[in-house]
Amino acid sequence: DHLRVQVLRSGMQLGEAFEQINRIDNELEKRLDFAFSQKYGYLTACPTNVGTGIRVSVMMHLPALKLTGEIDKVKRAAKDMHLAVRGMFGEGSDAIGDLFQISNQTTLGRGEQEILADFQHTVVPQIIAYEQQARQALVRQRPALLDDGIWRAWAVLNNARLMRTDEVLSLISQVRLGVTMGRLEMVSMRTLNELFLMTQPAHLQKLMGSDLDPAQRREARATLIRKRLGQA
Repeated sequence: DHLRVQVLRSGMQLGEAFEQINRIDNELEKRLDFAFSQKYGYLTACPTNVGTGIRVSVMMHLPALKLTGEIDKVKRAAKDMHLAVRGMFGEGSDAIGDLFQISNQTTLGRGEQEILADFQHTVVPQIIAYEQQARQALVRQRPALLDDGIWRAWAVLNNARLMRTDEVLSLISQVRLGVTMGRLEMVSMRTLNELFLMTQPAHLQKLMGSDLDPAQRREARATLIRKRLGQA
């Protein structure tokens, strides 16, 4: 594709994101001659984007589904609904930190508002319900496993001296689960979300004000986490 337009919003602001991207698209269409077919709609390099050309994605934190192994069922159900389930960085990436990107796979024969409404009223609420059910099942059936993961992650984050990015994101995911379920109260969700971003390689080096090799990043990452959690 010669041109892709992306709008990111926090929370479930799909409608607001669409309005913004629609305004941008309308301005571009005044100046550019888009490849368009009366029969198929907008023509794109990837066949699955032919039609409206819109890709709706949501990022969801699904640690309980991952822990219980139910995430595979969700992936199969999503495939039947023509949805793609990917990792945080899109196609081919792993779900580091139990963050999953859910996207529509096809646009042909479906209107933009239909796709948006489907996500807002069916797809996202259903996946949230699955995650909540998995969390309740953990509390009822495996509370020791749940708490061990949460508190073990908390202990490592507060004491480790060297930490890799993927390790940190996985541990933050466990602590985040504990906070949302009221099983750990010593840290805010805001602090965890900030650490999730600040501990990634480029963010970390920007924060430190210099280029760091992998070994230096591991040490700086662990130090940053201990300091931030000590202030929480």
